[in-house]
Amino acid sequence: MTEHGIPIWFFIGALLAVYGVLILGAGLYGLFHPPRVALAELHVGIWWGALLTVIGLGYVRAFRPRGK
Repeated sequence: MTEHGIPIWFFIGALLAVYGVLILGAGLYGLFHPPRVALAELHVGIWWGALLTVIGLGYVRAFRPRGK
């Protein structure tokens, strides 16, 4: 009898995806209410949030639990 658990990488991917969506949302908010910081025109929050979301969803897809 073997037990199959959910891989930890699935949860890490889900966490990265959630953080990515939150950072992306904050970055999109910054488009309409620009902060007064240097290099704000680069919109780092949007890029970083999108990257984390894509990586997180990739991990979720790659390590999702599969039934037999």
